[in-house]
Amino acid sequence: MSSTLVPDYTGGSIVNLVQSIATACGSDRRQYPELSLLPAARLARARHLLLLVIDGLGQRTLARHPASPHLQSHLLGSMTSVFPSTTASAITTFMTGLAPAQHGLTGWHMHMDEIDQTLAILPLTPRAGTMKALPEQLPPLLFQHPSLFQTLARESWVVAPQSIAGSPFNAWHARGAQTLAYRTLPEMIDGIAGLLQADAEPRYVYAYYPDLDACSHHYGTDSRQARQTLAEFDSQFGALTRRLRGSNSWLLVTADHGFIDSPARRVIDLDDHPQLAALLHRPLCGERRVAYCYVAPGDRPAFENYVHRHLGRACHLYPSEQLVAAGWFGPPPHHPRLAARIGDYTLLMKDNWTIKDWLPEEKRYTMLGVHGGTSSNEMRVPLLALRA
Repeated sequence: MSSTLVPDYTGGSIVNLVQSIATACGSDRRQYPELSLLPAARLARARHLLLLVIDGLGQRTLARHPASPHLQSHLLGSMTSVFPSTTASAITTFMTGLAPAQHGLTGWHMHMDEIDQTLAILPLTPRAGTMKALPEQLPPLLFQHPSLFQTLARESWVVAPQSIAGSPFNAWHARGAQTLAYRTLPEMIDGIAGLLQADAEPRYVYAYYPDLDACSHHYGTDSRQARQTLAEFDSQFGALTRRLRGSNSWLLVTADHGFIDSPARRVIDLDDHPQLAALLHRPLCGERRVAYCYVAPGDRPAFENYVHRHLGRACHLYPSEQLVAAGWFGPPPHHPRLAARIGDYTLLMKDNWTIKDWLPEEKRYTMLGVHGGTSSNEMRVPLLALRA
């Protein structure tokens, strides 16, 4: 595990940032240490607090693209994401204040014993077959955690893209907050500026911006499209800071994860390994960079042998319970279904390798930019802080 960067839940991760925010906003829940870089006492001195999450803005991405002067000029330091370093786990952390060990969301694809079906957890859609319940019926079945906003002693707002603002997942995790949906980046900036006026009631505003992640997945982390998306955001952020002068607000900007590129030659397709696929009790879950494998007890020696012999160059193989015990998902207490949601083994991909299986009914697509693993580029995210 020496080549990996695991989350620093003791004071250096996004979980700890949310703890600092929660305490500053009047929450009496003290589940994790505050963020060493920015303790609650500093945040509590301002009238308003904004947390703006740019999906996919890793520390490396920010450092490599000089066309982001407004963001870079307010860089306070960096933090680790959670494990796995992916949106499903990290965004849930931002919206609950809980580490994955507690909220129990462990990747894009998750097998949910509650309904005996594998779901894409953010849209709450099945990986295969017909849905066993309507998406709006699923949150109370699958999620037992409160939202962060329900624990805060101030007015809260969630600013989200119109495409997801009213989704069952988002609505459940925004309980306790009011929601403002936007269609464009300027509309998002206008909405935030309106909420953080100097004469407004003290507010906590959580805003989410997905476009950099989408560009990085499709075109790659250093693509012209990704650079342009970041430059446009930087310009709009500069305008926001000017509009909020005198508002007595903390403006915090961070990300859920970073990125690496994984070209086609570095993708392990399970179609090329039918012997391995035959040993799996169900299709792969998790992420392309962190795959959870369900293997019957009698097949485990053959599974381990195959992975070591044929995939050793591309991945580390861990019993999943070992990663729980090592604290990768967060400290105890653990979600009662955590073990069931991470399979018997975890394939942690090395370097820029990924692994993917395809079900017969799935539409195939390529993905150049990826995340979820424990490389520094995936795990380390920036923290930008400005007192307006």
